[in-house]
Amino acid sequence: MDLGVTLFLTDVSIDPITLAREVEDRGFSSIWVPEHTHIPTSRRTPAPMGEPIAEEYKRSLDPFVAMAQMAAVTERVRVGTGIALLAERDPIVTAKEVATLDHCSGGRVSLGIGYGWNIEELENHGGSKKTRRAVVRERVLAMQALWGEQAASFDGEHVHLAEAWAWPKPKQTVRGRSGVPVLVGGAPGPILFEHIAEFADGWIPVGGAGVAAAMADLHVAAEKVGRDPAELTVVPFGTLPDQGKLDHYASLGITETVLRLPSAPRDDVLRTLDSFAPFLSL
Repeated sequence: MDLGVTLFLTDVSIDPITLAREVEDRGFSSIWVPEHTHIPTSRRTPAPMGEPIAEEYKRSLDPFVAMAQMAAVTERVRVGTGIALLAERDPIVTAKEVATLDHCSGGRVSLGIGYGWNIEELENHGGSKKTRRAVVRERVLAMQALWGEQAASFDGEHVHLAEAWAWPKPKQTVRGRSGVPVLVGGAPGPILFEHIAEFADGWIPVGGAGVAAAMADLHVAAEKVGRDPAELTVVPFGTLPDQGKLDHYASLGITETVLRLPSAPRDDVLRTLDSFAPFLSL
């Protein structure tokens, strides 16, 4: 079982460079960082992790800037967004950022995406709860066209891209063309699994609860569109490890689990990281 880690990097937490070096030195497989551009002070949307909202949500670093720093000081560890909020992002600019980072890192980028829970944050970017899933779908498809085609175009309901050139292309090859692995985060459900089956490479179940029961539905969704379910990676995310849990994931064919680190100063993060070390050999 490969083990990655995730945490909110902030202006008061461990810094990205120190984290990346320590994670790679210990033999972990990946580092994933979340995204919030800002947190509106007045919210109708309750925080799913409970109120009051944790301080790190207000202070999180831009994930792509942090990932660039981490990739620059490492050679092996993968970097990923866990998760990027594509309903709040320009797809052309984001496609360029992801492709540049993958090119410069030698093909070590994964793009974890989600629809976003904070509706006020989304509305500040011109989005809406009603359209966010459809918008994310089209933005991913447009980005994949920019990565994978010499001259790309896309014409949907929410994204319109006249034929255009865009380089660099990602270093990686995904399903036969240039791209990066796209994994979608969220609770299991028909729309989520339809989207994963259509345009993604895997599922990020946050917390990891109920994965076994849901994987059958994910496989059915893949088969409906003629995809081999084995193509889809499932990466339980933000969990705390124990041997029984990791053994259970392994029995489901899961090959990587992402463990939750505290958003904290260096010594606290490294103490938790060291407590995970015994699970690296399982």
